Amino acid sequence: MAKRKSFRSSLPSLKPIAQRFWPHIRKQSRLLTGAFFALLAETGLRLLEPWPLKLMFDRVILPAGFNIHGHNIEALANVSPILVLTILSAALIVIATGRGAAAYLSTVGMAVAATHVMADIRGQLYNHIQALSLSFHSQAKSGDLITRVTYDIERLREVTVVAALPLVTHFLTLIGMVGVMFWLNWELALIAIAILPLFIFTTTTMSKKIHKVARTQRQREGAMAASAAEAIGAIKVVQALSLQDFLGQTFAKNNRKSLKESAETQRLRAGQERLVESLVVIVQALVLWRGVQLVLAGNATPGDLLVFLTYLKVAFKPMRQLAKYTGQIAKAIASGERVIALLDTVPDVRDLKGARSAPAFRGDVHCQGVTFAYDPAKGILRNLTFAAKPGEQVAIVGPSGGGKSTLISLLLRFYDPIEGGVQIDGHDLRAYTLASLRQQISIVLQDSVLFATSVRDNIAYGALGASDAEVEAAARLANAHDFIMELPQGYDTILGERGATLSGGQRQRVAIARAAIRKAPIIILDEPTSGLDSTSAALVSDALNRLTQGKTSFWISHHLSTVQHADQILYIEQGRILERGTHDQLMVEAGRYAQMYHLQSGRYLSEKSYAN
Repeated sequence: MAKRKSFRSSLPSLKPIAQRFWPHIRKQSRLLTGAFFALLAETGLRLLEPWPLKLMFDRVILPAGFNIHGHNIEALANVSPILVLTILSAALIVIATGRGAAAYLSTVGMAVAATHVMADIRGQLYNHIQALSLSFHSQAKSGDLITRVTYDIERLREVTVVAALPLVTHFLTLIGMVGVMFWLNWELALIAIAILPLFIFTTTTMSKKIHKVARTQRQREGAMAASAAEAIGAIKVVQALSLQDFLGQTFAKNNRKSLKESAETQRLRAGQERLVESLVVIVQALVLWRGVQLVLAGNATPGDLLVFLTYLKVAFKPMRQLAKYTGQIAKAIASGERVIALLDTVPDVRDLKGARSAPAFRGDVHCQGVTFAYDPAKGILRNLTFAAKPGEQVAIVGPSGGGKSTLISLLLRFYDPIEGGVQIDGHDLRAYTLASLRQQISIVLQDSVLFATSVRDNIAYGALGASDAEVEAAARLANAHDFIMELPQGYDTILGERGATLSGGQRQRVAIARAAIRKAPIIILDEPTSGLDSTSAALVSDALNRLTQGKTSFWISHHLSTVQHADQILYIEQGRILERGTHDQLMVEAGRYAQMYHLQSGRYLSEKSYAN
């Protein structure tokens, strides 16, 4: 029993992958059924293909062999040889044409079905990646994820059409031809199939090795793609630190290893192909040696031997094909495993059972006893409790690493607290669907990301389906309309990747417009003016004040001068709220907030004096 299990586990199979993707395959059942019947027609016509040649030999070329070994063709005895030759030649054309048409229909049908299936799987995979939690994306490499969505899916589609379909065709043909060969001559048929046990053993052994190498290579290619994407995404830093040579050498090292693994796959595959060809030639020689003896003894016709040798050549084609495509199939299996592994990844944060769409929020936010940690051994937030009333501006300040941005991530439900909970209007966030929750929260980050599309689209992403008038109104609120109109195509100007063609202040104002068009009752601002010059910061601050008017807003900032106006200031350090109150109240308390404020004010006055 253990041996059988070992044998089965050593034979790579697409079966688990097909089972995993069966719901997508089932949608294409009509196309696949049509392709399968065309495949059966092709197989039947392939079986008929050598018979006109047999009859030409036995009726036209060697008429004396009409009645040998029970193969009586008396029906043709009184027909003119030329007429028989004409009919058989026409039959060859009809059979070949029909087989070609059937092969075309089966190939096209399978290709179209495979394209639809893989498109569905790619869409599912893309949406699944988008839904995975930040805890996953913080550890995953974007280049590897992109490789799985593009290259791995394409590898599966390609191998389905290029390798799987021909193999199915040839194996159906093999089954039919083995049956006919036993009908023609059981002795020669036994000689022919004597190769199968040896073929199965060698193919299993070699395929296992090829699959192992292919899996390693696919993992390495994913890692290379991730490294390349990371380096290109941070090209300014790479060039500023002169890391081109170092990163190039690292990439080249992995590239050489990948090439070595690819060469190893080719070597194993080539060895398998040559071994199979040698075995097939040996069998053909044995069949020919024994077949000629049977013909000379009158136990078979030359036409029988011709059909048998033709069948033998075609019937063993699947063996050659399997050896040829083993490497591709192994890579497809490795790609399929990578896709399935990603699809099987469960988001840490997802809609709970019974979650409902959130109603329109008033903006009453309450955190009660919230404790959270990325690593259970290292706490980030410890028993935080605070409340924000509708329309209130809450500033969250404190030293770096204190947990400010983490607290906001819990409000957006990027993560769930370990203890306690976050409520909006008296209901826990986990009672709502993620989509309906986040639709009512707008956010402006320190490094707001814009997309490589038009300015209009970048703003409209805040509220899909927004009209041009709404886009322009949001841009005016964000002090962005004037500079947008100065761009080459105005609102239709295509931005560079991540908005690289705009200045920092311009990017922030477009991001504010995107937040404004959302008309959300809750606003999150994470260091929105950091790194801007005084002119840009003034324009952005003015836009932010208008954006947050009447909305519950949370301002995260290291610069205390920008949050003095807040209705409530929370000073967070080491995951705890150490101080809370208005600016004036905290200054009177003369605690850590006041110390930080005086330190920043003194530095600002010193820098201003130095500048003058």
